[in-house]
Amino acid sequence: MKPLLNFDQDDRGVVTLAMNDSATRNALTGSTMVAEFLAAFERIEADRSVGAVIITGSGKAFSSGGNIAEMGRQTLPEYTPAMLRQEYRQGIQRLPLALQALEVPIIAAVNGPAVGAGCDLACMCDIRIASEQAVFAESFVKLGLIAGDGGCWFLPRLIGMSRAAEMTFTGDAISAGQALEWGLVSRVVPADALMDEAHALAHRITANPVDALRMSKRLLREGQLGRLDTVLEMAAAFQALAHKSDEHARAVQEFLERRAARKRQ
Repeated sequence: MKPLLNFDQDDRGVVTLAMNDSATRNALTGSTMVAEFLAAFERIEADRSVGAVIITGSGKAFSSGGNIAEMGRQTLPEYTPAMLRQEYRQGIQRLPLALQALEVPIIAAVNGPAVGAGCDLACMCDIRIASEQAVFAESFVKLGLIAGDGGCWFLPRLIGMSRAAEMTFTGDAISAGQALEWGLVSRVVPADALMDEAHALAHRITANPVDALRMSKRLLREGQLGRLDTVLEMAAAFQALAHKSDEHARAVQEFLERRAARKRQ
């Protein structure tokens, strides 16, 4: 079987993960997609040269979310609620946990429809940029379902409870422009410029020291959850490590040399 997730790493510390399952419009369930994501994240986490990740979809869709054919299987009487609960815990729910734990900054380059779990996947990333052709739908309720992958945790943190509730309770799609207005994405670009914009942003990120990037991301994530005193303790520990890094010492030396040169002019 061909891989459903293309892994491409450039020489500037950027990994691009492109979902490539045109038959299901890049569905996340009912296939090896989640397992391939998890393997890719493990590989990325272990590679200290990686400073940023881009997640996108091949073809016209970012991700259709859950595989409808797979949902048909789950309605059969032999699949008990207890069995399905375990499937979620050992399947799709491993994806948000892995993304939350991954210390490398992640950009979602949303090239087309991001529906259901596909919308939630974009929300799990640190930064979202969208093609003008992108739409976002928290559409679970239209199938009589809920967001079993953690969308109810991520979405309100991005756009606020009222707008998250509107998307969740109606299941209606919003355009890229509305997503920008609501703060779900940070920019909207022409479709043919999406990946160039994503790589340009990723390269601006990877121009910075990798260890500082990884610690900064961990602090941002913890800042969403922890008490101020706890986050400050973590920041003190991380900053102590950063002060002793070669990159910091070099940056300080270069700054002092530039300032001295300006004074001599």
